[in-house]
Amino acid sequence: MEEKTIEMITKLVMEAMNQNNAEQGFVVPIGVSARHVHLTQADVETLFGSGYELTKKKELMGGQFASNEVVTIVGLKLRAMENVRILGPVRKASQVEISATDAIKLGIKTPIRESGDIKGSAPIAIVGPKGVVYLQEGCIIAKRHIHMSPEDALTAGVNNGDTVSIKVENERGTTFNHVQIRVDKTYTLEMHIDTDEANAAKISTGDTAIIIK
Repeated sequence: MEEKTIEMITKLVMEAMNQNNAEQGFVVPIGVSARHVHLTQADVETLFGSGYELTKKKELMGGQFASNEVVTIVGLKLRAMENVRILGPVRKASQVEISATDAIKLGIKTPIRESGDIKGSAPIAIVGPKGVVYLQEGCIIAKRHIHMSPEDALTAGVNNGDTVSIKVENERGTTFNHVQIRVDKTYTLEMHIDTDEANAAKISTGDTAIIIK
């Protein structure tokens, strides 16, 4: 089945779900985000060699992609985690996103931040096959958020930068507060939480949540 056909069917299904649940709230699919790294081109070349460019493994929303390249991240006392995926394309500043459990294992104090807000965040080292990059700041726990298109935001009655609560109706019956709304025409509707949040609430990628009004 062609990708455009799948996207159209998915959109129709989500629209039907939202219509059927209008009295309860706006339905949002959930994506569980594992630890990952964003890099500048200079840091890519330090880690993988001069002139190296990231290669695509899987397309993601908003023009991003999961690359084939992985690195090792190293915290205090040389505690390390291997095979951490790099997401492309390259950015203006390098950044590492981990869970609270990862932070404990790495021995670092990591703040909860919106992606890109790295000033004063935790230091971390990134090890590649050709070199090492040390970030004096750049390691964060990503703030839970929902990606939306402008059309989805209009339907949900929210705006870019809003903070909402969402409810997951499963055997854990979890409510998440302080969920940030991010709106862009390139975004596909999806809420992102990290592995700690997903495991605690018994949530898997593809489950759904409802925005509480």
